[in-house]
Amino acid sequence: MLTPEFVNSFREAAPYVNAFRGKTFVIAVSGETVRDGHFASLAQDINLLASFGLRLVVVHGIRPQIEGLLKQHGLTRRFHRERRVTDPPTMNIVKQAVGLARYEIEALLSMGTPNAVIHGNQLRIAGGNMLTAQPLGVLDGTDMQFTGLVRRIDVQAITARLEAGDLVLLSPIGYSPTGEAFNMTMEEVATHTAIALKAEKLIFLVDGRGVISLEDKLISTLTAQQAEELLASVPLKQDVAAYLPYAIRATREGVPRAHLVSSKEDGALLMELFTNFGNGTMVARDPLVKLRTASIDDIAAILGLIRPLEEQGILIKRSRELLEMEVGNYSVLEHDKRIYGCVAMHAYPDSDSAELACLAVSPERRDAGFGEMLLKHVEYQARTRRLKSLFVLTTRTAHWFVERGFVEASPEALPEGRRRQVNPERGSKVFIKTL
Repeated sequence: MLTPEFVNSFREAAPYVNAFRGKTFVIAVSGETVRDGHFASLAQDINLLASFGLRLVVVHGIRPQIEGLLKQHGLTRRFHRERRVTDPPTMNIVKQAVGLARYEIEALLSMGTPNAVIHGNQLRIAGGNMLTAQPLGVLDGTDMQFTGLVRRIDVQAITARLEAGDLVLLSPIGYSPTGEAFNMTMEEVATHTAIALKAEKLIFLVDGRGVISLEDKLISTLTAQQAEELLASVPLKQDVAAYLPYAIRATREGVPRAHLVSSKEDGALLMELFTNFGNGTMVARDPLVKLRTASIDDIAAILGLIRPLEEQGILIKRSRELLEMEVGNYSVLEHDKRIYGCVAMHAYPDSDSAELACLAVSPERRDAGFGEMLLKHVEYQARTRRLKSLFVLTTRTAHWFVERGFVEASPEALPEGRRRQVNPERGSKVFIKTL
């Protein structure tokens, strides 16, 4: 039986499913996630993403697998500048670790049990020599030997497999033109791959929920600039501190969004991608909230915002035709390319004033300060036109405006043209703010 909660969740997710279809996502999975058994539920969610038509590249790590094998074989681990020094015996261990991790990941992604998300339509997994590597070389007198860097991503080969409907699984090991293998980091491979493929998203799976503030609260969205400032000023969990610089780099080099999402919380990846509020931390190059002048294409979204308020008597009813005629007076507020608020400003230059009208914010964003942003936007518009005051007529939101500097006034204070349009039956009160 379908519940109202399920229906609402399905409706909330539907626009994202449509927007993401055919887009490339790069998902970075740590070796710890595989070792600790958390990849099983992730594999089901990754299968679901594939069934939605997303093009997926999974990059896996192998750090704990290497550590376990080194200990098992009695070999010493060596690091320099937080990078593993990969001598020939260690390189043999790296190859073994890659095999163990890939076996586990491919097995879980290939589950064909009746309870599997896409049972009967098995996900194909592609891999191979798609990464060209180069040696890291000598750092501060230390020969890093078979520790390498990404030299080139074979975009053509990866794209061909994605277009064929395969999931591409990349390991942190690359090959040189001379036939040598080099050990690389998951973070670097995932970031280079996302940039080279012009991916829609780069996703790092972390132990916690994402970036946590000093007040112990999840930070759901950051610009690249804000993330850099946070790295310099706030102590972060080890994996978050390691991944965040790569998330910043990816967004600065063309990937629209990078995410840090829990690897342990069941369904966290789906909640981050298909709900309005998300479940982790999203990093974007530019601010996610934008205010702009409305266009004809925005009329449907504006109507969706104001109709419930009109039915409650909070706003006067406006026809679609009127909105289309006056659309140039409207502004909309977008968050991550979705419209969550609108407002109109009608200028009366002869009286040096303007009316703020049709202020509406989507219910799920009314605690996000969007109403305040729309008000300040109209105030700025009025000031740039050298208007002296802003007025509003309201029946139900008087206190909100009073708290923001508006003062009740007589209807006689309205411009003559606006005063003739007032419907006395609504009983609207007039509030004015001097700019």
